[in-house]
Order: sequence, then structure tokens, then C-alpha cells
Amino acid sequence: MSQHDWLEKDFYKTLGVSSDVSEKELTKAYRNLARKYHPDANPDDTKAEDRFKAISEAYDVLSDPERRKEYDDVRRFGGAGRFTTGGAGPRPGAGTSGGGFSFDPTDLSDLLGGMFGSGSRSTSGMQPRRGDDLEAELHLSFDEAVEGVTTSVHLTSDAACRSCHGSGAAAGTTPQTCTRCNGRGVLDDNQGFFSFSQPCDRCGGRGRIVVDPCPTCKGNGIERKPRQVKVRIPPGVRNGQRIRLKGRGTPGRNGGPAGDLYVVVEVASHELFGRSGDNLTIDVPITFAEAALGANVKVPTLDGTTVTLRVPAGTPAGKTFRVRGRGVSASGDKVGDLLVTVAIDVPGELTDAQRNAIEALANATPGSPRDHLLRAV
Repeated sequence: MSQHDWLEKDFYKTLGVSSDVSEKELTKAYRNLARKYHPDANPDDTKAEDRFKAISEAYDVLSDPERRKEYDDVRRFGGAGRFTTGGAGPRPGAGTSGGGFSFDPTDLSDLLGGMFGSGSRSTSGMQPRRGDDLEAELHLSFDEAVEGVTTSVHLTSDAACRSCHGSGAAAGTTPQTCTRCNGRGVLDDNQGFFSFSQPCDRCGGRGRIVVDPCPTCKGNGIERKPRQVKVRIPPGVRNGQRIRLKGRGTPGRNGGPAGDLYVVVEVASHELFGRSGDNLTIDVPITFAEAALGANVKVPTLDGTTVTLRVPAGTPAGKTFRVRGRGVSASGDKVGDLLVTVAIDVPGELTDAQRNAIEALANATPGSPRDHLLRAV
């Protein structure tokens, strides 16, 4: 993307954030929007796909501190130079205009130089260019996320041509330096004080010409094809976590480095267990007698074994107990716990013996636990 486009695109508005947003909040906003508009979640929806591309484009620029600063500068000055109010008078060397404004042609030269490649800032068509970043979703089971797994991500993207290895030239040949721009990829147009540059009309800004194009990629050096990328998911990965695979994005141009691949993990739920940070959670039903009298209760764990939990007498419904070291091992020696929440199981139907026992308990119970509520009104 050229900086000309930045003047017309408000990346902050695209992501729904303010211009002073922190890096953490920027990432959070991007993840929420990316999940909402991802093509996998909106099949055959071209509007959602376009929205996803715009979101990714905005995050790609704003997540890079240097590119974000450059974007902010371009948007701030708008390609029209820098004007300052004249309260302190014009700066040395700056031309003045009516209304108390001072105009600094040096600032304008620097700004336009960075935008259009004027003077010493002209960009070379042969300059290495980094490839684009990619993003892919990876769906894992609950157990895989907890234990870690080595798997593959399937995606279709641009990749270096398998025939010419990215050169664009047919086998046995090499690209030639463009004689019109001498390999720079741009032509200068001197107009007095300013020197504007534009892409070379012969080589298209590449700085080189492929005389005998590769038949596979038609001289582009890039082909779009399905591929598998092996990825190792560490133990304890969380739902929505973004894992970076350096250099596994689209290939760079002119010897530039490849972009990165970001794998967004989607973790399925478990029929018994939940997760809170590095802790596992589980709801365990107990009888009224176990809650009132106390009991030793066996509780399942994620690895298939059981642990014995001592439920003390008089345990209320909703009480949570902690079994240490039976949670998620996310990093190093740190292991989470298993949080067990007990619930009183009330039978839907009673046997005669059960009914008689409960009625006897009711008759032996003085008052009601709600008496204090009635006295308060």
C-alpha cells in the first residue's frame, strides 16, 4: 500500500478505536473484529470478506510502531506542508503568509519527499520489500489446548513460484536491469524547488525486466497455491490467543524478508471442565446428606484419574474447593489448580423411605432459614 492511500483511509475508525489507543487495546479491538468478520465465519459473504481485509490492513499498519508514526504524520499534515500559528513569529528561513501563519518549505520538502520519493528520499524499485503478514484460524480440542500439540495449518496464499523460486525468469535465464531507470524503478521529474518521482513506465517500478518469463508464474515470481504450515502449539494456549510464526507469511520482493503468519487459536469447550486462566473448573453434584454430614467425594481430573475431596459437614451449595496442582501447566513449572464447585442434588422423585426421612428432618428442624428475612420487613 502506498502512502497516498493513507490520506483517504482512517485506520483508527476502521478498528473502532481512538488515535491514542494503547497497543493492548488495539490488539483486543482487532481480535474481536477479526473473529466477527473472518471468512470462515461468514462463508460466501463478500462484504464480510472486504471488511476483514480492511481490518487486517489497518492493524498491519497500526500494530507496527514505526509505520503507525509514519501513518499519523501523513494523516496529520495531509500532504500539504506544515502551517503554524504565528504567535511567536515566523521561524528563520520560513516564508510568511497573511493571517499570522508561517509556512516552512523545508517541512513540506521532507514530507513530500517521504511520500512521493523526491530528492534523496526517492525509493528504489530494487529495494527489498517485506512480504505481507497472514492470519489463519486453528481449531483445537480442549485437551489439545491444555496439553499442547504439533499440527498443521492449511491455507491458500501467495508463495514463491516453485519453478523460478521467485525470480520471475524462465529456467536458465535471469532478469535484466532496466536501462531506462538504471534499476531504480522510478523516474525523477524535476520541477524547480521540488523533485517528484514516479514509477518507471518501462519496468513498472520493479527496476528490472524479465525478458523470458517463467511459464508457471508468467514472470511475476509469485504463485497462489494451497500449502500446509507446521505449527507447534505450546501447552496451556488460550482461546483467542495469537501465535506468530516468523517468516511464514507471503514472500518478500527483491530479496526482502517474508512476512509473518499469525495463527489465531479457537478452543472447543469440554463437556465437564471449564477454564479460568491456568485453573480448571468443574461442577460436582453432592447429596444433601453429604453436604450436611460431610463426606469424601471423588472428583474426576482432566488426565482421566480421580482425586478425593473432603467436603466438611455443613457445606453450602455453591462452595468452591481448590485442588492444587491439577490445573493447566502454561509456562515453566507453574501449574494451575482444579476448582471444584459443589451443587446440592435434589432428587426429582422420592422413595417412601426417603420421604419419611426428610419429613422427620423437617419436623425436627426448628423454625425456618427465612425467618430473619420476614422479621426484617
